[in-house]
Amino acid sequence: MGAVRLSDQAVALVVKRAAEAAGLDPRHYAGHRLLAGLAISAAAVGASERAIMRQTRHTSERMVRRYIRDGSLFRDNAAAVVGL
Repeated sequence: MGAVRLSDQAVALVVKRAAEAAGLDPRHYAGHRLLAGLAISAAAVGASERAIMRQTRHTSERMVRRYIRDGSLFRDNAAAVVGL
């Protein structure tokens, strides 16, 4: 049997079911954050924008850079450095 990709709807359903099983409100969870998290984590360890885009199938550098910028808020955080 060949490899078959999960649709975005299938991923969302898996995430929602897992949230519900954990006692969380599934309306607050979706699969999109998994994609964003991959982009942020990959950039944090040095993956190129091109490699991230190839994996996430983004066609816009602007969107990938937005994810990366959002993720960098937690790396060099002045409040965290002083223990807040």
